[in-house]
Amino acid sequence: MAGSSSAVVARTGDNLFLRVVAALSTVAGWCSAAMIVAAVAITCQMIFIRFVLNGSTVWQTEAVIYLAIGATLIGLPYVQRLRGHVNVDLIPLMLGRRARFVMALCTLSLSIAMVAIMLWYGYEFWHLTFEKNWKSDTVWGVRLWIPYAAMPIGFGLFLLQLIADLVAVILKIDTPFGLEDV
Repeated sequence: MAGSSSAVVARTGDNLFLRVVAALSTVAGWCSAAMIVAAVAITCQMIFIRFVLNGSTVWQTEAVIYLAIGATLIGLPYVQRLRGHVNVDLIPLMLGRRARFVMALCTLSLSIAMVAIMLWYGYEFWHLTFEKNWKSDTVWGVRLWIPYAAMPIGFGLFLLQLIADLVAVILKIDTPFGLEDV
Protein backbone atom coordinates (compact mmCIF):
# COMPACT_ATOMS: atom_id res chain seq x y z
CA MET A 1 0.00 0.00 0.00
CA ALA A 2 1.16 3.49 -0.75
CA GLY A 3 0.07 4.71 2.65
CA SER A 4 -3.00 5.28 4.70
CA SER A 5 -5.31 8.25 4.60
CA SER A 6 -5.14 10.67 7.48
CA ALA A 7 -8.34 12.49 6.57
CA VAL A 8 -10.00 14.33 9.40
CA VAL A 9 -12.99 16.60 9.86
CA ALA A 10 -12.91 19.61 7.53
CA ARG A 11 -11.08 22.49 9.19
CA THR A 12 -12.62 25.93 9.59
CA GLY A 13 -9.90 28.01 11.21
CA ASP A 14 -11.05 31.48 12.27
CA ASN A 15 -13.05 32.00 9.07
CA LEU A 16 -16.62 33.03 9.95
CA PHE A 17 -18.12 31.64 6.73
CA LEU A 18 -16.49 28.25 7.27
CA ARG A 19 -17.62 28.12 10.91
CA VAL A 20 -21.23 29.04 10.02
CA VAL A 21 -21.35 26.40 7.28
CA ALA A 22 -19.82 23.83 9.64
CA ALA A 23 -22.49 24.66 12.24
CA LEU A 24 -25.26 24.33 9.63
CA SER A 25 -23.84 21.00 8.50
CA THR A 26 -23.71 19.78 12.09
CA VAL A 27 -27.32 20.81 12.70
CA ALA A 28 -28.27 19.00 9.49
CA GLY A 29 -26.48 15.90 10.80
CA TRP A 30 -28.42 16.05 14.06
CA CYS A 31 -31.70 16.48 12.15
CA SER A 32 -30.80 13.53 9.95
CA ALA A 33 -30.06 11.39 13.00
CA ALA A 34 -33.37 12.44 14.58
CA MET A 35 -35.18 11.43 11.40
CA ILE A 36 -33.56 8.00 11.52
CA VAL A 37 -34.51 7.57 15.18
CA ALA A 38 -38.08 8.63 14.37
CA ALA A 39 -38.21 6.14 11.48
CA VAL A 40 -37.03 3.35 13.77
CA ALA A 41 -39.57 4.30 16.45
CA ILE A 42 -42.39 4.40 13.88
CA THR A 43 -41.29 1.01 12.53
CA CYS A 44 -41.41 -0.46 16.05
CA GLN A 45 -44.85 1.06 16.60
CA MET A 46 -46.01 -0.37 13.27
CA ILE A 47 -44.74 -3.84 14.17
CA PHE A 48 -46.48 -3.66 17.55
CA ILE A 49 -49.81 -2.61 15.99
CA ARG A 50 -49.68 -5.20 13.21
CA PHE A 51 -48.36 -8.25 15.03
CA VAL A 52 -49.33 -7.72 18.66
CA LEU A 53 -52.63 -5.87 18.37
CA ASN A 54 -53.44 -7.48 14.99
CA GLY A 55 -54.46 -4.08 13.65
CA SER A 56 -53.84 -2.28 10.40
CA THR A 57 -51.46 0.56 9.75
CA VAL A 58 -52.24 3.55 7.57
CA TRP A 59 -49.43 6.08 7.58
CA GLN A 60 -46.44 4.31 9.09
CA THR A 61 -44.82 2.74 6.01
CA GLU A 62 -45.04 5.95 4.02
CA ALA A 63 -43.70 8.02 6.90
CA VAL A 64 -40.73 5.68 7.36
CA ILE A 65 -39.90 5.85 3.65
CA TYR A 66 -40.05 9.65 3.61
CA LEU A 67 -38.01 9.91 6.80
CA ALA A 68 -35.30 7.56 5.49
CA ILE A 69 -35.00 9.43 2.20
CA GLY A 70 -35.10 12.78 4.00
CA ALA A 71 -32.42 11.66 6.45
CA THR A 72 -30.19 10.67 3.55
CA LEU A 73 -30.56 14.02 1.79
CA ILE A 74 -30.42 16.21 4.90
CA GLY A 75 -27.38 14.26 6.15
CA LEU A 76 -25.29 14.94 3.01
CA PRO A 77 -23.56 18.10 4.28
CA TYR A 78 -22.67 16.54 7.63
CA VAL A 79 -21.13 13.50 6.00
CA GLN A 80 -19.18 15.82 3.66
CA ARG A 81 -17.95 17.82 6.64
CA LEU A 82 -16.71 14.61 8.26
CA ARG A 83 -15.26 13.47 4.93
CA GLY A 84 -17.37 10.35 5.22
CA HIS A 85 -18.42 10.02 1.60
CA VAL A 86 -16.88 7.10 -0.27
CA ASN A 87 -13.68 8.14 -1.95
CA VAL A 88 -10.57 6.65 -3.40
CA ASP A 89 -7.49 8.53 -2.27
CA LEU A 90 -4.90 6.41 -4.08
CA ILE A 91 -4.26 9.04 -6.75
CA PRO A 92 -4.15 12.02 -4.35
CA LEU A 93 -1.72 10.06 -2.15
CA MET A 94 0.58 9.49 -5.11
CA LEU A 95 0.55 13.14 -6.24
CA GLY A 96 2.80 15.91 -5.10
CA ARG A 97 1.54 18.90 -3.16
CA ARG A 98 0.85 21.16 -6.18
CA ALA A 99 -0.84 18.44 -8.29
CA ARG A 100 -2.97 17.40 -5.29
CA PHE A 101 -4.02 21.03 -4.87
CA VAL A 102 -5.02 21.33 -8.54
CA MET A 103 -6.86 18.01 -8.42
CA ALA A 104 -8.77 19.13 -5.31
CA LEU A 105 -9.78 22.37 -7.04
CA CYS A 106 -11.01 20.42 -10.08
CA THR A 107 -12.93 17.76 -8.15
CA LEU A 108 -14.51 20.25 -5.75
CA SER A 109 -15.50 22.54 -8.63
CA LEU A 110 -17.03 19.65 -10.56
CA SER A 111 -18.84 18.48 -7.43
CA ILE A 112 -20.17 21.99 -6.84
CA ALA A 113 -21.47 22.15 -10.42
CA MET A 114 -23.18 18.75 -10.16
CA VAL A 115 -24.79 19.48 -6.79
CA ALA A 116 -25.91 22.91 -8.03
CA ILE A 117 -27.72 21.15 -10.90
CA MET A 118 -29.31 18.73 -8.43
CA LEU A 119 -30.34 21.67 -6.24
CA TRP A 120 -31.89 23.48 -9.21
CA TYR A 121 -33.98 20.52 -10.31
CA GLY A 122 -34.78 19.49 -6.74
CA TYR A 123 -36.08 22.98 -6.01
CA GLU A 124 -38.02 23.02 -9.27
CA PHE A 125 -39.65 19.67 -8.44
CA TRP A 126 -40.41 20.73 -4.86
CA HIS A 127 -41.90 24.02 -6.06
CA LEU A 128 -44.14 22.20 -8.54
CA THR A 129 -45.50 19.92 -5.81
CA PHE A 130 -46.07 22.94 -3.56
CA GLU A 131 -47.72 25.03 -6.28
CA LYS A 132 -50.01 22.23 -7.47
CA ASN A 133 -50.67 20.98 -3.90
CA TRP A 134 -49.93 17.40 -4.92
CA LYS A 135 -50.75 14.69 -2.40
CA SER A 136 -49.65 11.08 -2.23
CA ASP A 137 -52.04 8.48 -3.64
CA THR A 138 -52.32 6.70 -0.31
CA VAL A 139 -54.91 6.70 2.45
CA TRP A 140 -52.72 9.10 4.41
CA GLY A 141 -52.60 11.55 1.48
CA VAL A 142 -49.59 13.52 2.70
CA ARG A 143 -48.90 16.82 0.92
CA LEU A 144 -45.85 15.90 -1.12
CA TRP A 145 -44.14 19.26 -0.82
CA ILE A 146 -43.39 18.42 2.81
CA PRO A 147 -41.19 15.34 2.25
CA TYR A 148 -39.91 16.69 -1.08
CA ALA A 149 -38.53 19.74 0.73
CA ALA A 150 -35.62 17.49 1.72
CA MET A 151 -34.27 17.80 -1.83
CA PRO A 152 -33.63 21.56 -1.99
CA ILE A 153 -32.71 21.72 1.70
CA GLY A 154 -30.30 18.79 1.55
CA PHE A 155 -28.68 19.74 -1.75
CA GLY A 156 -28.55 23.42 -0.73
CA LEU A 157 -26.69 22.64 2.49
CA PHE A 158 -24.49 20.11 0.67
CA LEU A 159 -23.62 22.79 -1.89
CA LEU A 160 -22.71 25.21 0.91
CA GLN A 161 -20.44 22.61 2.52
CA LEU A 162 -18.71 21.90 -0.79
CA ILE A 163 -18.17 25.62 -1.36
CA ALA A 164 -16.79 25.90 2.19
CA ASP A 165 -14.43 23.00 1.48
CA LEU A 166 -13.23 24.73 -1.69
CA VAL A 167 -12.73 28.04 0.14
CA ALA A 168 -10.81 26.26 2.91
CA VAL A 169 -8.48 24.65 0.39
CA ILE A 170 -7.95 27.89 -1.56
CA LEU A 171 -7.25 29.87 1.63
CA LYS A 172 -4.93 27.08 2.86
CA ILE A 173 -7.06 26.59 5.98
CA ASP A 174 -7.48 22.94 5.02
CA THR A 175 -5.38 20.60 2.95
CA PRO A 176 -6.56 19.07 -0.34
CA PHE A 177 -8.58 15.91 0.36
CA GLY A 178 -7.68 16.34 4.04
CA LEU A 179 -4.34 14.67 3.38
CA GLU A 180 -1.17 15.90 4.99
CA ASP A 181 2.05 15.68 3.02
CA VAL A 182 3.58 12.25 3.44
